[in-house]
Amino acid sequence: MEHMINDLSVILVAAAVLSCLAIFFRQPLIIAYILGGILVGPPVFGFVKNVELIQNISHLGVTLLLFLAGLCLHPQKLIRIFHEAFAATLVVSLMSFGLAFAFASFLRLTMMESVCAGLAMMFSSTILTVKLLPTTRLHHQRMGAICIGILIIQDLMAVAALVFLRSLESPGSAMMTFMLQMVKLAALIGALFLVEQYVLRRIMSRVDRFHEVLFMLGLAWCFGVAALSHSLGLFDATGAFFAGVVMARHPIALFISEELKPLRDFFLVLFFFALGAELNLPLLKDVFVPAAILAAVFVAIKPFLFRIFLRRAGETEAFAAETGFRLGQLSEFSLLIALLAFDLGQISERASQFIQLTTILTILISSYIVVFRFQTPIGPSEELIKD
Repeated sequence: MEHMINDLSVILVAAAVLSCLAIFFRQPLIIAYILGGILVGPPVFGFVKNVELIQNISHLGVTLLLFLAGLCLHPQKLIRIFHEAFAATLVVSLMSFGLAFAFASFLRLTMMESVCAGLAMMFSSTILTVKLLPTTRLHHQRMGAICIGILIIQDLMAVAALVFLRSLESPGSAMMTFMLQMVKLAALIGALFLVEQYVLRRIMSRVDRFHEVLFMLGLAWCFGVAALSHSLGLFDATGAFFAGVVMARHPIALFISEELKPLRDFFLVLFFFALGAELNLPLLKDVFVPAAILAAVFVAIKPFLFRIFLRRAGETEAFAAETGFRLGQLSEFSLLIALLAFDLGQISERASQFIQLTTILTILISSYIVVFRFQTPIGPSEELIKD
């Protein structure tokens, strides 16, 4: 317990100091958090010892983030956005897979490592995109709805990719395992609608004057469903997202969303710290150049592809271009796929670090592009700050 308090204290002090410096020098705050992980974590000074514990705690932020994203999407709106964004999302994801697979093959990685690289690099970051979207656009404007729709489609594909990797442990039943997981997800969503309609809604109507009780109810619903999702062999964040979507039908959803934001931001600081702290600097020397090249290619090509397909879907040039840049990085699921594949012995540590470094570099580059070109809650100037 003492070590955990010490580690959290070091992280928060480092985050506070570096974030102040970032604002002073007009740099994105996310860069400060990742740099803090590198400096006070094992890669440099090693002041923080138990990075794995911090990483586990930080996953609460990812869970909360997807829950809050779900709270902004009424089910009917979500279905409509899925219909509009599915084709563009699928094509861009498949093209991203092909690009990563070809590049990994060129580096003479094994077939399985190339496949894992392709699977890992199909998606955009839900955390970064939502973090850098002004609240007005996230809740009330079409850009927020389109971005969330694309990201959720990709998140579902990422869940399928993770299930696929796990099913490779027993190749004979891989398809059966995958289909069973999809059936579990459908059953979970159906059960959530029933519980929210006939139980949770009645409870909230009785306590809606007590804000702290609504705050606790929101947390309990989010993490309770996340735990249930995990027990079913699904992923915590997937359950939390659909818990939010189901609750979005209630007028109190946006109030709960605003109340939970500070807690979400605290856990996301830990998430970005863990990204920097987990880097293996000696090993990264061997993969830095190819990772930097691939990251630059992705940051250039993904916005271009999204812009093309969104324009074909009828969006304006400015809307399509901005949306493309906001989705122009790789995903936190890329890190999960790399770690899972390495833990299962399907790829080498070098391949895992290559995927992780490429992902982190796209997040860094994309952060600079979005923060210095478009309005965000953490903009470097008054003209670019909006929440």
